[in-house]
Amino acid sequence: MTKLHATTAKELVERIRNKEVTAEEYVLSVFERIHRLEDSIHAFVTVTKEKAIEKAREIDKKISEGKPLGRLAGVAIAVKDNICTKDTRTTCSSKMLESFVPPYDATVIERIKKEDGIIIGKTNMDEFAMGTSTETSYFGPTHNPWNLSRVPGGSSGGSAAAIAAGEATLALGADTGGSIRCPASYCSVVGVKPTYGLVSRYGLIAYANSLDQIGPMARNVYDCALFLSIIAGHDPSDSTSAKAAKRDYTKFLKSSVEGLKIGVPEELFGEGTSGNVEKQVWAGVHKLEELGASCKVTSIPSLDYALAAYYIIAMSEASSNLARYDGLRYGYRTNRDNGDWSTVYSKNRRIGFGAEVRRRIILGTYALSTGYYDKYYLKALKIRTIIRRDFEKAFKEFNVLISPTMPIPPFKIGEKIQDPLALYMCDVDTVSMNLAGLPTISVPCGFTAGLPIGMQIIAPPLHEDLMLQVAYTFEQNTPYKNQKPPLK
Repeated sequence: MTKLHATTAKELVERIRNKEVTAEEYVLSVFERIHRLEDSIHAFVTVTKEKAIEKAREIDKKISEGKPLGRLAGVAIAVKDNICTKDTRTTCSSKMLESFVPPYDATVIERIKKEDGIIIGKTNMDEFAMGTSTETSYFGPTHNPWNLSRVPGGSSGGSAAAIAAGEATLALGADTGGSIRCPASYCSVVGVKPTYGLVSRYGLIAYANSLDQIGPMARNVYDCALFLSIIAGHDPSDSTSAKAAKRDYTKFLKSSVEGLKIGVPEELFGEGTSGNVEKQVWAGVHKLEELGASCKVTSIPSLDYALAAYYIIAMSEASSNLARYDGLRYGYRTNRDNGDWSTVYSKNRRIGFGAEVRRRIILGTYALSTGYYDKYYLKALKIRTIIRRDFEKAFKEFNVLISPTMPIPPFKIGEKIQDPLALYMCDVDTVSMNLAGLPTISVPCGFTAGLPIGMQIIAPPLHEDLMLQVAYTFEQNTPYKNQKPPLK
């Protein structure tokens, strides 16, 4: 029988309901795994063992009393550390918020608790979600469970590593330009970036408001669909929340792609794409052809400008959002704060923020400054509109689009951190979906030299059902879901 810590959410809930195992036994097995592996993985910033065990006992008591259980009853869930959790530290992996404890839960956390999910801790990430490798964290890097010398991807690297290593069954990530899909690809797990507005952002500490989206991460497509069904839905507390009806996405998981038309944008296999990545993704496309889909290479020329437009928009919004962290109202404050307001403000931010965050604030402020707003920011917004319209045209011909999630396999820790442009280029296949607000999923599609490769499936807005169906069909007809990292 599968070890408890490696059990899927679907199987686990059934076993807890049937009294084959207690929620407490399962949660203790997860924490035993964390205790054994965390020194080498470093997936978590904060672990909430006592609260989790208390919640597990509450669930076991519900079962003994015959009370109804939620759909996530007993499941251990890791939460990215930029999603607010009441009375539990939420740091954004930054010195600036090292001691911040929110007085409220994000909407997604409320929905998890309502369904009896168990929050086991907050996961490591790139500082303020700014990075592609989880190396910019104030608390140090997370290591890839498949190869401890490699990055797990970012910025939700801790969430993906925790799932891959068996330190959690489900995890929440947040995706601004690929931050769920990148680590999902690099850690050989499943990650969903939902349609913009489908999942409430209330309680998500903002990086770039018009791009950020919370999403689920799991070891298989079914668990991702189940988790999405719970966290999705309109929220009056979020003004950008879509007025879409609640759906059970697990009902759309049938193994069939018969008659579907799949487009393969050539721009997403552009310069810098590894030959091994391209080979594995094309093998995935051909597998879907074998299963009854028709596939065709297509072109979306505006995608060549997506990366530049994305970074101008994201950094501009970041410079505005992060202006609130001054160390005077809240956030890190230096002990030596003699001087006028602007001097103290500058000192607090220089020490409180890491180098990458400071770089993005400076670039964003520059792009918004007088004389450059029209030249950079306004032009980027126009490019964004063109990209969205080009996707609309593509979806008139195709049901879904497919591309690599990441252009290269996981790289070594320290290999690219001193070259920001090389790191930014790693986002070339993921950012356009955030610009257009499209739902996207990354599923494992193979390995090269033991390192995971992910395939990205892109659907029209609010068509998560179709996207999940294609991903599920691929997963059920390939062996990758059964492969585990070489951890003891």
